Amino acid sequence: MASVSSDSVRSAIVLAAGNGDRFVNGTRDSKLLHPLLGTPLLLRTLDSVAEAGIASAIVVIGYQADRVRALVERAAPRGLRISFAYNPEWRLENGVSVLAARRFAPSRFALLMGDHVFEPQVLQRLLHARIDDDDSLLAVDARPAAPDVAAEATKVRRDGSRIVAIGKDLADYDALDTGLFVCSETLFDALTFARAAGDTTLSGGIRQLAAIGLMRALEIGDATWCDIDTVSDLEAAESALGATPEPA
Repeated sequence: MASVSSDSVRSAIVLAAGNGDRFVNGTRDSKLLHPLLGTPLLLRTLDSVAEAGIASAIVVIGYQADRVRALVERAAPRGLRISFAYNPEWRLENGVSVLAARRFAPSRFALLMGDHVFEPQVLQRLLHARIDDDDSLLAVDARPAAPDVAAEATKVRRDGSRIVAIGKDLADYDALDTGLFVCSETLFDALTFARAAGDTTLSGGIRQLAAIGLMRALEIGDATWCDIDTVSDLEAAESALGATPEPA
């Protein structure tokens, strides 16, 4: 199997369909509309996507689709081509949202969570990694994690660079899933298989790929990333990011 660089990946799928039911702030607004240090969370993600060198993004919408779409159309980074995929089953887990973008996606693409904050340099490293042409790649954090952080995170176990297990309830793990991927189109068949077995999570599809040796991990080193599930997560991210000067 040929070894290829992900340099040619210029498109991303950005998941923005969920209702963020754990983000309880007194409104029913999508958390992706909520500002983090003055910038709506989804726009911050798209800014990082553009800064990493991605040219086009497929934004998967569902809950409050009109409002989310209007925000993106009004304020997405200049030069980032935007298209939308609608997931009518947005109440289900995020694997269904990935499948909603299948007919729009190229053969290789970055896959990102709209509610994850990350440094663009991490995505750049994923895009420049050398991988086999059917492989998918996940950025992982191998640093020791506080028990409360680990309890909420999706966990990963590796054998060398290969991911051999992934899940929130994984007891034996050596890294955390950051939610940043570069994927082959083989992910879509894996997600379809997982859904047929009753698992609609993205991790379910990743487990299928791991089982046949097609998932690799790339460590992020000391880079900062945040998964914004709750208001407390948002406050912690604002504290961490506010303590570090924003790039000019």
